[in-house]
Amino acid sequence: MSTTTIATKNTSTATADFLPLNGTDYIEFYVGNAKQAAHFYKTAFGFQSLAYAGPETGMMDKVSYVIRQNKLTFVLTTPLKTNNEIADHIYKHGDGVKVLALMVDDATDAWKQTIARGGKSYKEPTALKDENGEVILSGIHTYGDTVHIFVERKNYKGVFIPGFKKWESNYNPTSTGLLYVDHCVGNVDWNQMDPWVKFYEEVLGFKNILSFDDKDISTEYSALMSKVMSNGNGYVKFPINEPAEGKKKSQVEEYLDFYQGEGVQHVAIATANIVETVAELQKRGVEFLKVPQSYYDTVLDRVGQIEEELSPLRELGILIDRDDEGYLLQIFSKPVEDRPTLFFEIIQRKGAQSFGKGNFKALFEALEREQAARGNL
Repeated sequence: MSTTTIATKNTSTATADFLPLNGTDYIEFYVGNAKQAAHFYKTAFGFQSLAYAGPETGMMDKVSYVIRQNKLTFVLTTPLKTNNEIADHIYKHGDGVKVLALMVDDATDAWKQTIARGGKSYKEPTALKDENGEVILSGIHTYGDTVHIFVERKNYKGVFIPGFKKWESNYNPTSTGLLYVDHCVGNVDWNQMDPWVKFYEEVLGFKNILSFDDKDISTEYSALMSKVMSNGNGYVKFPINEPAEGKKKSQVEEYLDFYQGEGVQHVAIATANIVETVAELQKRGVEFLKVPQSYYDTVLDRVGQIEEELSPLRELGILIDRDDEGYLLQIFSKPVEDRPTLFFEIIQRKGAQSFGKGNFKALFEALEREQAARGNL
């Protein structure tokens, strides 16, 4: 594999859509033991082995396992020694999301455009080459220690990116029906939501498509505020949460305390059949938040008729909400690490483009019960 830093030219930034995005390319997690983490995500979530990089492929300082399910790709990375960025990230944050990688047609231009608009460079445009072609990567910083990597792979036919080899495994659990990243939610500190909204608007050209204040997202004890940022074609959505004043500690405050800073709170993953997916995930040991059974006594009065039978939704704890364009079905896992930080949402959209506002109160009360059990409410 060869590596080349790409020289950039200064061209006009006056374009209508200066940062076309084709979706989420991959999400990279920095973890304490990538081999075991890969086994967990394969076993519990139904991912398949895709690619590997480490000392055997010439990468001497870290190992990365790449797993995939349909259009959903996770990279799990562990350092092999201390005193480096990855080891420091894990020591401070625990296992968590480092990279939200975005598919682009031109990674050099994406870097140039975002830097020109005030983004802070994380990785200058760099070409990685092998016998299968070329991938160009570039990147910028976002909230906390999280970064965006722009991935240009139109001239590459390999398994993932140069430096990785195909990962052959005799252990290949069946899929659970997870399809692609629907959205990724970031938690930021007090009074930092609007500055990061401005960042996504000005640096990446996103729009604020939905806003929730502390009246929308609150319980008797805690509250938060959130704004949903979306790129032009709607392929990439990043809700941003910040704490709001309440009687007790909110879920965002608990996250910030244990993550020791801002970061990705949860990844929402789409499915075409949430009943089948969640039933299989629960069978494999994935734990989900549960709302009181009384939620289902009146939910159809609120959301109207749906195609699914209510009884399996009730049994599995799946929530329902409706907007002007249709309805959605969603459920949230408990944290997947010992620290109460990162979790996952499973979502099926039946036309709805919103994020489950009608479920906020029931969901947050369920979260508070978990917080109370941990002594953090």
